[in-house]
Order: sequence, then C-alpha cells, then structure tokens
Amino acid sequence: MLKHHKTTMAALAAVLLVGGATTACEGGKKDDGGKAGAAQSAAPSTGASAAGKPAQGAADAAPAAYLEKVKKNSEEITSLRYTMTGTAQGQPVNADVSLRMKPSVAMSMKMSTPGEDKAAEIRLLDGVMYMGSEGAWLKFDMKSADPKAAKQLDGLGAGSGAAAENPGDRAGDLLGAKDLKTVGEETIDGVKTRHFSGTVSIEQMRASLAALTPEAKERQEKSIQKMEGEGIKSMNMDMWIDESNHTKQFRTRAESAKGPMDMTMKFLDYNKPVDIAAPPADQVMDFGAKGSGQG
Repeated sequence: MLKHHKTTMAALAAVLLVGGATTACEGGKKDDGGKAGAAQSAAPSTGASAAGKPAQGAADAAPAAYLEKVKKNSEEITSLRYTMTGTAQGQPVNADVSLRMKPSVAMSMKMSTPGEDKAAEIRLLDGVMYMGSEGAWLKFDMKSADPKAAKQLDGLGAGSGAAAENPGDRAGDLLGAKDLKTVGEETIDGVKTRHFSGTVSIEQMRASLAALTPEAKERQEKSIQKMEGEGIKSMNMDMWIDESNHTKQFRTRAESAKGPMDMTMKFLDYNKPVDIAAPPADQVMDFGAKGSGQG
C-alpha cells in the first residue's frame, strides 16, 4: 500500500523541508528569511478578490504592522488545523493537517493521491512517527534513531522556530521581503482578509543566519544547502490576514530542478482541541526492529 503513496509522500516531505527552512528565522531574534518565488504574483484560485488599493511596496509601513500583529498572536497558538493543496517537485499534493503545539507536540497529516482509494497518513506523537493508513502502519522511533530530529519536533511547542506551520513564522518570513506590499482586500470562504505579498531570495536567507540561535542556524544552513542542491533560488510568498490578525491563507511558489512548487495553506481554526492517538498496536510494524535500523 505504501508504495502507491511514495511519490506523494516524497513531494510532501520536500514541502515540509522547504517550509521549515523559510520559517526557521523565527528561532533567532531577527527575521529575514525566505525566498523569492517563481515570478508569478497572481492571487491563488482560492478566495474571491475584492481588490483594494495596493500600497507602495516596502515604503508602506502598513504591511509590516499587520505582519507584526500576526507574529505576536502566534505566540498564543496552542493548536491549529489547516489544508495544503498544490504541487511539489511536479507532483500534486492534497493534505489535511492537525497540529498540537502545547502542552505536548502531536501532528496528523492525511494525504490523498489521485487514483487511490485510501488516504495516506503521517502521525507524529511522543517522538515517534507512524506512516500508513487504517489497518497498516510503519513505526519510526525518532527518539532512538535520530534524537536531534526528535528534539526539533519537541521545539514545535516551545516557539523555537522549528514549526514550518506556525503562521507567525510565516509572517516573519514575509517581513524580510524587500518588495513587501499590500495587494488588496479579499474574501476567502466568507472571511474578510488583507492580502500581502513579497519575495525573499536564498542570499537574503543566508544573510539572516547571523541573527539566529546556534540550533536554528544549523537547521537553517542545512535547509538552505538542500534547496540550493535542488536549484531553488528564490520564493514568492502571499499571505491573507483576517480581521483578528490571524493568517487565513498562505501561498508559496518556487522553481526547482525537480519541478515547480506552488503550495497554498488554508488555516481552518486555531486553539481548538486536537486529539491524536497512536494506531492500534496490532496494525503497526516497527521499522526500527524490522528494518535493522535502516533509514
């Protein structure tokens, strides 16, 4: 069953890696990270436009003020749910994500693949990753196999900047864009929002490393090297902020040697209960035990 979802899972893993790189700047004291995207600036198909008057780029203080409010609000986020749709490495991605940051980190990510009846799922719980679907799961004990990765996962709940999904981190990325601007006012799923956009390059991202904590700097540098290896030079970002100064939608676009990335994250709710449990033991195969520690 898993092989049918292999391509989609690999593409989604790439999205998480790139997302983590663009948001790791929140782990430092100053945000400058991100990348400038594939030179497209049209709004995504989700959300009906009721365009307002655009601002004059970075010279307008209004976009930065809104993004700062999103960053501040994100400090109080304990859980959230969102969807991810688009393409990564030329492959379609369609996922539903539930993430709990506090009091302990847990995540469920369900991915649907065209032509497949069952949705694949990744669950992260207590430093253990489960991958599969109802009836058949693989278990990866990250605490034993990769303690550093497990520690970074725990950092999701401590404001360390490891959370690629945290809207405040996304706002920090966009704040680093020299061409930051207001696109206009738009309505998404009946919610009134302000739409902002900008681009940040790999060079700008690397220049921001000095302001990060040692742990965040190491994580960021590895991610930058990975993106450079895939031919990503810049990323375009769009953010839609609602009247409560929460992110309603976020879009990233980039070109890589493995194909285009165009991903839209739509945030459904904040700070509502997220209950994630390990799969039944009789449905789980321990990859560490069966795979002799491979991978």
